[in-house]
Amino acid sequence: MSVPTLAVVIVTYDSGQIIEECLASLGPALEGAGPARTIVVDNDSRDDTVDKVRAAGPGVELVRTGRNGGFAAGVNAGITAAAGCDVLVLNADIRLRPGSVRLLRERLGEPGVGIAVPRLTHADGTLQLSLRRRPTVLRAVGEALLGGLRAGRYAPLGELVVDPRAYDRPATPDWATGAAWMVSRACVDAVGLLDERYFLYSEETEYMLRIGDHGFTIAYEPRARAVHLGGEQANSSPLWTLAALNRVRLHRERHGRARGQLMRLAVALNEGLRAVSRGGRAGTRHRHALRALATMAEWPTLPGDPPEPPPYVCFSAQDWWYHNRSHSDFQLMRHLAGTRKVLIVNSIGMRMPAPGRTTFPLRRILRKLRSVAKFVRRVGPRSWVMSPLPVPLYGTPQGRALNAWLVRTQVRAVCALLGLHRPVIMVTIPTAWDAVRPMSRRALIFNRSDRHSAFPESDRATIEALERRLLERADHVVYASRTLMSEEAPLTGTRAHFLDHGVDLEHFVPVPPERQPRDLRDIPGPRIGFFGALDDFVVDFELLERVAVELPRASLVLIGDANGDIGRLTKHPNVHWLGFRPYSVIPAYGSGFDVAIMPWLDNDWIKHANPIKLKEFLALGLPVVSTAFGELAHYAGRVRAAATHEEFVAAIRTSLAEGPPQPPEALRASLAEASWAARAAALAALAERTRE
Repeated sequence: MSVPTLAVVIVTYDSGQIIEECLASLGPALEGAGPARTIVVDNDSRDDTVDKVRAAGPGVELVRTGRNGGFAAGVNAGITAAAGCDVLVLNADIRLRPGSVRLLRERLGEPGVGIAVPRLTHADGTLQLSLRRRPTVLRAVGEALLGGLRAGRYAPLGELVVDPRAYDRPATPDWATGAAWMVSRACVDAVGLLDERYFLYSEETEYMLRIGDHGFTIAYEPRARAVHLGGEQANSSPLWTLAALNRVRLHRERHGRARGQLMRLAVALNEGLRAVSRGGRAGTRHRHALRALATMAEWPTLPGDPPEPPPYVCFSAQDWWYHNRSHSDFQLMRHLAGTRKVLIVNSIGMRMPAPGRTTFPLRRILRKLRSVAKFVRRVGPRSWVMSPLPVPLYGTPQGRALNAWLVRTQVRAVCALLGLHRPVIMVTIPTAWDAVRPMSRRALIFNRSDRHSAFPESDRATIEALERRLLERADHVVYASRTLMSEEAPLTGTRAHFLDHGVDLEHFVPVPPERQPRDLRDIPGPRIGFFGALDDFVVDFELLERVAVELPRASLVLIGDANGDIGRLTKHPNVHWLGFRPYSVIPAYGSGFDVAIMPWLDNDWIKHANPIKLKEFLALGLPVVSTAFGELAHYAGRVRAAATHEEFVAAIRTSLAEGPPQPPEALRASLAEASWAARAAALAALAERTRE
């Protein structure tokens, strides 16, 4: 199996005296490691760093950030420039030993490993204690009373691993010094980028702990060696202070404000004891840190920083814990969370599931209860998901009022705890209106992603009334369907804006056959594929069955949760239903399709829809066959549309024989301006220009 190219990312700031030697060490270090790129990210150095990097030749790529945004910002710029690559992150004061990179790559290839780290030594050859245990208040107190080295002898009392014998064998620490570490592309795709709020110190700690939250491990490889010059923090009061404050911030962000305050007291105890015991000049940095701990800001403010942008609260139409996370509200919030605090409120539903009007009612009730049991969970450095306990009584004014009060009370309490003051509120699910109406906010955005009153299981009259209230009262209404936007123009006027769906182009990259999932490769081709929810109110099961019957030599591959009668399809030998697959692996499955299909019913819901998967199919360069809907007219020349079942089957045959209407590269290139990041930026510009 092929492995991604490796990108060596070196972050510099006034590193002119050390960068040349760092770059020179890469050649021998990369021997046997496979294809590699070298990317130097410069944080607006004031010395000759940039000149020396350019003098290294065309084999070294230079990324200039134009500002000193900190180590995390530099690493993120490098990871972004290295799309599709595994990444080796280095400080400029690292000197890699020959062959070390190959050894780290071998460890990174082991199942479940997200980050691999080498053995570090000081310039004089002595061991650098680089392995760490998970930060806790008890360990902070232990280090304050005993000192870091003495406390480290006892795992419950010290964060630092001090036993030299522990560095002679492979290990899986909770985190490790961030001067040199290699992260896999799969880990980056799953976990995201570093949290830039820390600026310096604790950013690698937060990231390594976060990868553990996502099920990855850190692998320490003692045979891989590197020299770390280091030493700047111990000689600088501002840097020492920043490290102390960020230690507190990290604990607060991971465990809440109450435990964050306990960590603050523990760190203050440490600095206070050392300020007294060392006295004079030796205690200067500790006194400086102690004063800063007493008045610490929530996050450091850097010169030239823009004002803190407003937080966002999104009342989603889906549930984060069991729906596909490619939905527009999840994608928009995920990208806004790069620079803003975001709270996603899981769908509060439109009707209580019940036998006779709902498919699989018991299953739906149980999964919602499991979601509610999670209540609030952090899913990123600045993002949380909550599942409020609702009372799904939407048919009477009294029931709606009770439900609205209950949901609103829970959301307000969570916002207060998370510091989300006067947020921008985005509503996708109409039943959130009663809860949102009296809430303090900067702006109200109605994300009109679908006509929810057309949902067959809803109380149409009730949902239509709620939709109308939102259309009339929202500061802005954003549409993904031009058809729906046109029909509702009399209600929205100039407050209506078209915000097309985006696509995660870095995620939806074609995967070669040898790296596609085994269960897909076991299915004979040609493969006619669909991924997404197999809901019987949007997917034409009769059409799917007809495809299976009329194209018996092709395999019909269906990926997604099914709420319809899947048995009528799986009885055919060429139908392969693989069930739900996580968003992280969907591109690998889609890459194995020979034709992608969108077999929609002809109903009011689909008429006003804009399926996100259309762009995802095109990003993979697939031939796409779809039934007609309003937005499809804007994809002429890229998609084969069918008005009848006969035309649909015929279009599949044409696609199997001829491929897509345009070359795959052209299909992907046509989406260059359609990133979710661009869509999120457009939404923020719209929401945040609203007058206070």
